[in-house]
Amino acid sequence: MASTGQQFAAAKAGVPPGVKLAPDEAVSLVKELAFAKFDETVELATRLGVDPRKADELVRGTVVLPHGTGKSVRVLAIAQGEKQAEAEEAGADYVGVEYVDKIQQGWVDFDVAVATPDLMGKVGPLGRILGPRGLMPTPKAGTVTFDIGKAVSEIKAGKIEFRVDKTGNVHVPIGKISFSEEQLKENLQAFMDSIVRARPAASKGVYVRSVTVSSTMGPGVAIDPNLYRRI
Repeated sequence: MASTGQQFAAAKAGVPPGVKLAPDEAVSLVKELAFAKFDETVELATRLGVDPRKADELVRGTVVLPHGTGKSVRVLAIAQGEKQAEAEEAGADYVGVEYVDKIQQGWVDFDVAVATPDLMGKVGPLGRILGPRGLMPTPKAGTVTFDIGKAVSEIKAGKIEFRVDKTGNVHVPIGKISFSEEQLKENLQAFMDSIVRARPAASKGVYVRSVTVSSTMGPGVAIDPNLYRRI
């Protein structure tokens, strides 16, 4: 039986060197080359022509993937009164102000946190715990809002947050290998539309430098970045 390294090498050999494919061809190839025995996540990496050290060149935002990520997302809603009921009705997994104390004691068993603005006085001090984990609610990400039912529903439906890292790359999951090619392509397109719209005014020159799609264990497949270079 071939080792993981041998399987990866065989998969990599199936990627045409130096060729940049159309999104549908790239997605098809990633599915074809996937070899793991589990349902691998399909990931998209985009390298951008920005300097993330400059505040006016930061790229961040949210996008609702039409077909979700294939991952069950555990949502914590810090709300009270009728907003608590709204969050519960929308499908939040954990709801209530009491979770502030639980987090202070080390509990972080959730994937996304949302909070109503009136409770940010209590939530703010959790920044030292949640910030480094990327779990802190923020108005920019739409996770600090009085429209908490809508926020929870969108997250459950496949809303993801993206942010450029210090090397100018954005990495996001766009589904699972078990998704159809059409589902993956539509999720990929929705994300790239959002990235293009999020271009900072201060960004000069080529904005989308490279786009690569891969599965968890598989090799990267390059997509033609010219498809996303809109004036």
